[in-house]
Amino acid sequence: MVKVIMGKRGSGKTKQVIELVNTAVNAEKGNVVCVEKGQNLRFNIKNSAKLIDISEYDIKLSYDGLYAYICGLYSGNYDITHIFIDSLYKITGDDDDSKAGAFLEKLEKFSEANGVKVTITISDDIEAADETIKKFF
Repeated sequence: MVKVIMGKRGSGKTKQVIELVNTAVNAEKGNVVCVEKGQNLRFNIKNSAKLIDISEYDIKLSYDGLYAYICGLYSGNYDITHIFIDSLYKITGDDDDSKAGAFLEKLEKFSEANGVKVTITISDDIEAADETIKKFF
């Protein structure tokens, strides 16, 4: 299952993710991972969640690079039950809705095959979202 939380900057997406991460840590039996660019969430999420600042790794920040990174995370830890990605466009450096939609569809297949829930935030106007992205709301 892939879920997208979308809205303009300042609409409360990050606060919502913090609440969801902390709830998931308490409710789920497996590991909860949160990927972000920078360290905005560092002091707000429970320390039992694995917080990853993706900018600390020398990888190409793109949709393909992020997908490969997620696959690598999971292949190293099959106990991951939920992955949170905060600010997809910021991490990938690409705000192309069609590429984001294709990424989400690919991630949905990964999620279903492995039983991992994925929650992603996107900073953009909901009304302007591509139909592919909207199906993940």
